Amino acid sequence: MINVRAAMPLDTGSMAKLLNNLIEKGGTTALTRPVTGLDISEWMAVNAHAAAWHVALDDMEKVVGFQWISPHEQLPPNACDVATFVQIGQTGLGIGSALFKATAAAAKGLGYQWINATIRADNHGGLTYYQSRGFRTWHIDAGVTLDSGQVVDKISKRFDV
Repeated sequence: MINVRAAMPLDTGSMAKLLNNLIEKGGTTALTRPVTGLDISEWMAVNAHAAAWHVALDDMEKVVGFQWISPHEQLPPNACDVATFVQIGQTGLGIGSALFKATAAAAKGLGYQWINATIRADNHGGLTYYQSRGFRTWHIDAGVTLDSGQVVDKISKRFDV
């Protein structure tokens, strides 16, 4: 059974470990350098009044996924950006669905009218996940160069809350 709750500073080490495994595997995030718990703590502090962070925990209270929304300088004030990360080998088990239920409610509570998800075009799992939540493509950035030098297209999808 998956339990979703607001993320806390004590979760940041586990969140960083999960994210670093995804970064190392490649192909599912635009992030290309490892992160630390301190990095995530700092991200959580930015726009804390306008952001929401959730973790998904398994039966052993281990972080198996996390998701956040926050404002983004390239979006209007009535929109927020979302990022979702699920432990390798744990996709398709309802973790993302449980996280998004909490995140969509938080977005509405924060006064956002829509949520933006920008996904690498080669991240088929991510594209499928957001599509299954009801996100629809509204913008495509072609030929984006990542920090690693890899060039990918990015697809932005919109969900109206």
